[in-house]
Amino acid sequence: MFDINEIRKRAQAASDAASRQLNESMEKSRKITEQMQEDMEAAQAAREAGQQQDAEQAAAQQRQVEILGQMFSPDVMAQMAATEEMIQKAVDEKVAEAAALGVEGMMNQFFGDDTALVAAALETLAMEEEDPELDQALEEELYRILEEKLAQIDRLPEPEPIVYPKGDPRWEQFGILLSGIISHLNDHRLDGMDVEEHIPVMEQQIASLVRRSWGISGRGELLDTIRYLAEEGYVLRCRLYGEASSPEALMEESDDEEECASVCRGWRFAQWYKLRFGPEFLVGWDVGRAAMLARWGCFLGWITEGEALGILWELSQKAAEELHSWREFAESYLLGGMMWKLLCGDSSAESYLGFLADAATDLLTGKGDGGQWRGCPWPAPRKIGFQPRG
Repeated sequence: MFDINEIRKRAQAASDAASRQLNESMEKSRKITEQMQEDMEAAQAAREAGQQQDAEQAAAQQRQVEILGQMFSPDVMAQMAATEEMIQKAVDEKVAEAAALGVEGMMNQFFGDDTALVAAALETLAMEEEDPELDQALEEELYRILEEKLAQIDRLPEPEPIVYPKGDPRWEQFGILLSGIISHLNDHRLDGMDVEEHIPVMEQQIASLVRRSWGISGRGELLDTIRYLAEEGYVLRCRLYGEASSPEALMEESDDEEECASVCRGWRFAQWYKLRFGPEFLVGWDVGRAAMLARWGCFLGWITEGEALGILWELSQKAAEELHSWREFAESYLLGGMMWKLLCGDSSAESYLGFLADAATDLLTGKGDGGQWRGCPWPAPRKIGFQPRG
């Protein structure tokens, strides 16, 4: 549970620190501007009076160049532009989305850990004051909504799967596109391994995102999590829940009331869908998140590009063996997202499913800058393909 008072204190402290930093930057810019103006006026007066020598004029001009360099260096301008964009997005665009999406929605926040607490506080307050309790009636309504979204995905047009020859570069792109849904939700690039431009503010954002959303702070934790998703993940969890004769068989004596309720919701989900899909169908949910972690880890320098390509290659083979189209991959992702929300007891599942379905629709139909899935057909069943670069 969050200590709201502590959150508010830390949030205020972060806001005050940001304001001080901005004021200091503005004051520095003002002083630099005034100094430049004084130098220009002095040089002009000297020229008119004929009192300046050529060397002094050159020195004054050099001073002006240095001042301009301080004001308009590429690094400073990039930092200022990025900061302005962060503030604009965080204040005007992301607060409502974070509250609607829950924990996953907070991934789009653009500040450090202290300011992330503001989003956490908003989400917590929204859940306490607005979100209805996830009772069994609402749970059944969520199943109905999930069916609507699955039907929406199933109607999408998609190119027929094709066989990727050995060494086909589309294997590499296919692996990157397995991260498509999360990338789309976070406005990440999908045209290569890098998720964003390599500037300090974006690297800090991604590091904070991975640490806050996954509890991952470095290479070891990253690889352990990817390994878990690739080998166990929700596929194993759904299998265990589906094979259990009752939710009580999954509970432990130490489980509290909330944990028991979570187990019951997960058990009902697995029983509801086990004859229609089976646990292996959730491989898309596991693989999609693992692919995103591989790209984030490569961007942060925790793993090399060669390692990331090797991971994506293995994930690609796993996805292609179990699923047969981007539509199935998207449906798998919605099912996994639904189970995750049920286990968490998060009643915002309706809006979350809507975001996932919309992202998949854009990736397959080409709305806006989308259509990346459509441009890379699903690989037809075959185990031979792209060999990762070493």
